[in-house]
Amino acid sequence: MARTIIALGSNLDNPHAQLKKAAEFLSTLSEAPIKKSSIYLSEPIGPSEYDFLNAAISIESSLSAVELFEECKKQELAQGRPSRYPKWTARPLDLDIIAYRDEIIDLPNLQIPHPEYSSRLFVLLPLQEVEPNWVDPKHHTPIETLLKKAPKMAIRKTTLNW
Repeated sequence: MARTIIALGSNLDNPHAQLKKAAEFLSTLSEAPIKKSSIYLSEPIGPSEYDFLNAAISIESSLSAVELFEECKKQELAQGRPSRYPKWTARPLDLDIIAYRDEIIDLPNLQIPHPEYSSRLFVLLPLQEVEPNWVDPKHHTPIETLLKKAPKMAIRKTTLNW
């Protein structure tokens, strides 16, 4: 089984319900109880006008990284996200694989660790909650260091429940 960390984000079509539905989906892929971070509210990056809800979930799955990626893309589609979507725009659901075991994967449409995660507090803060001792396998950088180096943004933990 592979310990996998997935970042979740939504800012359209009832974002809280979108995250809850995505968590239910991810639990079906996990062979152990999933570990969920708090839900965060963050300002959008780029042209989107709506704030995002963000979280991270850790699962244990026997799926390969590519199979997991394909399942996540299917779920995004099922929850209303078109297959072609402009970067940094509003979306019902975004599922990004941040870590798959401690592997480094570099395929045309799948890079793990996700190439932009280290500059995103909306990924790093939830990631730290589900894996407080996580270390980036590519650069061997602890999560604490990544948090200190990440660009500042408006983000706060919410009181929303799963």
